[in-house]
Amino acid sequence: MNISEAIRIALFSLWANKLRSFLTLLGIVIGVSAVIAVVTFESGINGYVAEKIFNLGADVFIVSKMGNVVTDPDQFIEGNKRKDVTMEHYEAIAQGCTACTLVGASVRNFNGKVVYGTQSSSDTMVRGWTPTMTRIYDLDLDLGRTINEADLNNTSAVVVIGSDIRDNLLAGTDPIGKEIRVDGQVYRVIGVGTKRGKTLGQSADNWVMMPITTWFKTYGSHNSLNIWAKTDGVGTPMEQAIDQSRVIMRAQRHDPIGGKDSFTIETNDSFMSLWANLSGTFFIVMIVIASISLIVGGIVIMNIMLVSVTERTREIGIRKALGARRRDVLLQFLIESGTMALIGGLLGVAGGITVAKTVTLAIGMPSAIKIWAVAAGLIVSAGVGIFFGVYPARKAAKLDPIVALRFEL
Repeated sequence: MNISEAIRIALFSLWANKLRSFLTLLGIVIGVSAVIAVVTFESGINGYVAEKIFNLGADVFIVSKMGNVVTDPDQFIEGNKRKDVTMEHYEAIAQGCTACTLVGASVRNFNGKVVYGTQSSSDTMVRGWTPTMTRIYDLDLDLGRTINEADLNNTSAVVVIGSDIRDNLLAGTDPIGKEIRVDGQVYRVIGVGTKRGKTLGQSADNWVMMPITTWFKTYGSHNSLNIWAKTDGVGTPMEQAIDQSRVIMRAQRHDPIGGKDSFTIETNDSFMSLWANLSGTFFIVMIVIASISLIVGGIVIMNIMLVSVTERTREIGIRKALGARRRDVLLQFLIESGTMALIGGLLGVAGGITVAKTVTLAIGMPSAIKIWAVAAGLIVSAGVGIFFGVYPARKAAKLDPIVALRFEL
């Protein structure tokens, strides 16, 4: 059996019945497109999350009231009942954690409004930081300076702004020294952060940062803060720093001996582990949905191949009369069904990549093409075609050549 001839016959059949071929391959195309798009998004988002969202570094941990990512309602209710993490806790860790190289504190408001002249920006993140947070968070500046200890101690009305605030409100002017209003209060701009781009479609540059003492003066002291600590490295230094901070926090908050912590300590690994669990669950759900689509597509291919066997009964009879063996006919139809599905897989791969990159261009959602996913999509689609083509191929192979030659549609 000439394999290239079988492939040519399959391609000719697809081209001769374009609408039927499109409808036949639609399930395969949708299934493979879904798989490719999901894998592309997941790979891109995983890399982005590790690099730009949970970018604490392996040597940084956070002490907070109830954790920064809460997925359990019971955990949320319990966490809300805890006492706030305060500046006193921060100062205790800063003084008592000898294994910590840097200790900082942060608090934020997600719905700030910034005004300069007639221009305004809403839903701006307003950060309150200690000066050490700039080094812990690896904040880079394009212009000016960041906050310092004098700003913190004097509760100075100064801010560092994100590039969105500069571009949208202060375009065409030197922002350093300008006065802007943040939620009705006047602040002087002392620095501009380097542009970071978008985070899952949302700008990461729509923010202002002020000394944490100034933040509390504006928004009130009844807000729990996050304490950030950086160590000399991972392993033993990190464990020692976390242990020291836990002891200090338990003493400060009068946690009973043997009782649970009334606070949460998180590391980069804990964030990434949680994200991996969430993204893994989403990936499994989407793979199940895509698998259903592939199965439906395979059933449609089997049905069309059965129709093809009926339409080509005389052709099969002639081939057998000329010496074609059962396995030759079987192989011919398996190659044809596999070729059809592979073409659907190619279209699906192209469609999935196109969808992923279009979404990336439209809203900035990160995506990354994985060669193994492309190869897996093509192999699976061809495998589906061959699997569901077995029954029609066996039916064609078993035809009696005499009966087949007498057959008329």
